[in-house]
Amino acid sequence: MIRSLLSGLILSATLLLFGFSQSAQAETRMGIPAPQTDAPLAQKSGKETAIFAGGCFWGTQAVFERVKGVVATTAGYAGGSAANATYDKVTTETTGHAESVKVVYDPSKITYGKLLQIFFSVVHDPTQLNRQGADVGTSYRSAIFYGNDEQRNISTKYISQLNAAGVFHAPIVTEVTPSKGFYDAESYHQDYALHNPDNPYIKVCDRPKIDALRKEFPELFQEYKGR
Repeated sequence: MIRSLLSGLILSATLLLFGFSQSAQAETRMGIPAPQTDAPLAQKSGKETAIFAGGCFWGTQAVFERVKGVVATTAGYAGGSAANATYDKVTTETTGHAESVKVVYDPSKITYGKLLQIFFSVVHDPTQLNRQGADVGTSYRSAIFYGNDEQRNISTKYISQLNAAGVFHAPIVTEVTPSKGFYDAESYHQDYALHNPDNPYIKVCDRPKIDALRKEFPELFQEYKGR
């Protein structure tokens, strides 16, 4: 697995991955349009939950925890059962889980559709099937685990919109499926990018996503200092 290997790789291998990451990121940040179908901003503050899987949960969390209107984020596992929702088991690629992030947000400050726009714009490449870059396996698949019919409707229509517009170089393969449970990842995975900024994987794969969020959505970007 690439994350466990990167810390020991020679510099040339890290630079090779950096080049791959940069080219993939560039293809996913070309001014992706906002959803034509979205929920309006709520009249009152509250809390709603969205669950996204877009490759390694370190990077997905690093992006969403820096979005204004997001109240909290948790790295974890979705798509499988509680019985085997542990890192060691999920990385065997046999449990059905995807590395995911639970995003709790205030619907009076940000819409579900805007979260989706960020998800497709800077979090990952939604055209890669069961992988993100050098991370390969179903646990790295692109997925939206919806909590209600409104989220399902917004998600499916947005994917159709993006595909019809030819926004990406290939069709979107993102799975849209009902949420059947979210299981928190181990504590050392939480806010991993924040606490390990010098980790080669974070520098190569995740820091560019944070920079892309700042560039593409400056009005929504906020610094994050941890819990």
